[in-house]
Amino acid sequence: MTITKTIERALYAGAQAFTKLSYPLSWERLEIDENKSLWASYTPDYQANPSLNKTITADLAIIGGGYTGVSTAYNFIRRYPNKSVVLLEAKTLGNGASGRNGGMMLNWVYGMGDMTDSQTQQIYAHTHRTIDNILESIDEHNLDVSVRRDGCLEIFTDEQRANAAREEIVYLNQLGIPVQFLEKDEAQQKLNLTGIYGALFDPSEGQLNGAQYTRAMKPVLQSLGVQVYENTRVTKIDEGAKHDIHTPNGMVKADALMLATNGYTGKLGYFRKDYFPLHSHVFSTAPLTDAQASSIGWQCSAGFSDDLNRISYATRTNEGHIVFGGGSNKSYDYLFNSRTAYNRNIDSAIVDMGRTMEHYLPGSKHLPISHRWTGTLAISIRRNCSIGVRGQHKNVYYALGYSGHGVTAANMAGEVITDLYSNNLDPWQDMSFVNADFGKIPLEPFRWLGYQMVTRITGKSPREPHR
Repeated sequence: MTITKTIERALYAGAQAFTKLSYPLSWERLEIDENKSLWASYTPDYQANPSLNKTITADLAIIGGGYTGVSTAYNFIRRYPNKSVVLLEAKTLGNGASGRNGGMMLNWVYGMGDMTDSQTQQIYAHTHRTIDNILESIDEHNLDVSVRRDGCLEIFTDEQRANAAREEIVYLNQLGIPVQFLEKDEAQQKLNLTGIYGALFDPSEGQLNGAQYTRAMKPVLQSLGVQVYENTRVTKIDEGAKHDIHTPNGMVKADALMLATNGYTGKLGYFRKDYFPLHSHVFSTAPLTDAQASSIGWQCSAGFSDDLNRISYATRTNEGHIVFGGGSNKSYDYLFNSRTAYNRNIDSAIVDMGRTMEHYLPGSKHLPISHRWTGTLAISIRRNCSIGVRGQHKNVYYALGYSGHGVTAANMAGEVITDLYSNNLDPWQDMSFVNADFGKIPLEPFRWLGYQMVTRITGKSPREPHR
């Protein structure tokens, strides 16, 4: 065991001693800032729905209007067209992480742990089908959404890890999973990145503008009968056989409740010790022509991520922007008291991240930056997500903790939740993320101290092997 790993485990073990300590939820407050990402800039004419101002009833009430909430509403109402569904969003659809991420639409799910051959095949099939479903919904409803699916690379900056990946890909191919190992020169024909020894290429992955997608889905949901209320913050939930969900000017009485709030879920009183809201910084360049992109090494493919602890990732949009995140100790941050809006200057983080991008793409040094933003993720100590049901009456559904891998996983969550509601566990019975435990994280001040110590001593990102 390395010294770094020993320190990390010791810090985690020490922190666990304080997990029974708590403080009133009133000490925390929900903060939601405006989405100023590149993705949101492509929806300049979006008009939010009015807020809820009365008492209504519903078979299912969904809190949160990102990928998780929209996919749950879409899957549920199509299976149960005669049931009533209400979606409550505190700001606007796609305002949270779904509209602020790096845009990579990937297979696999973080935090699955060791998997059998069958589980490996199943999780790849589930996520692959989810990407299929996203593209099919865009085509079926003629949505104005920027999406591309020409593959992503996971690059290896170490020869030993590249050799291990070769062996792993042989195993995955034997299971019928169509990923490829690209030698250095083959990888550089797609992305001419420096300092790499090869790459895993998955041709079925891609990139999606989440703000466009979630907002374009609103009229689709409404045409199916879903009631969508925006600028409607939930202030209190009284659980029961029928829930009373309070908002500033109205209330929903619902037979079932879906928590689709990811990094903001703790502000409703749920999972406060199971995850923490992590702020992830991202930037995008001004749009490049294909010739300009090629001149700095971006030949083709939707994006890449690397194999380092402080994972770097980048995508290129159909409009020509290169979106970049990670790669620096400053690229992530946690604010004391689990604050959910980032109110600090991120200039130094962007500079550090720019240096990392320049390392991989030396010609990118002087590219102008068009947008910079921060998104709030839900990170568990095990880096796993959990999709399940809880409560005395087993009528509180939830999905959160995607650890930065949520473009696909959160869209898949709607299908999982609808199956759980239908008591149809067969498709998911071997999936470890169903009703998964997160592992406990202490509250303040130990949470902030633990994050600072672990991050600065170990340099770890919210990253876990996804296969």
